[in-house]
Amino acid sequence: MAEFVRSILGFVLRLGLLLAGLVFFVSVMAAGLLLLALWLLRALWAKVTGQPVRPWVFQMNRRPPWQQTHPGGTGRAPSSADVIDAEARDVSVVTDVEPKRIDPSR
Repeated sequence: MAEFVRSILGFVLRLGLLLAGLVFFVSVMAAGLLLLALWLLRALWAKVTGQPVRPWVFQMNRRPPWQQTHPGGTGRAPSSADVIDAEARDVSVVTDVEPKRIDPSR
């Protein structure tokens, strides 16, 4: 009896995994067909209006990260006009700390 239940549960598990895989496959195919339909409608609209059909592309910035943050992206060293002058102060003088006694017997 236990062998029969084990075989039925194995069959149900396999059937469930097969159905889950089929649902995933159908959802991926539906998403792909939806993107294809959108692209075809876009291309048809471009042809009707006389505009060129442009492909969908990802824009990538191929500059190194240290050049992406500078406006202009020249990668040059900062000049004296780029440096902000700030007043330096002495940080070795601490006035808001109360001294504590250290007991060496501990």
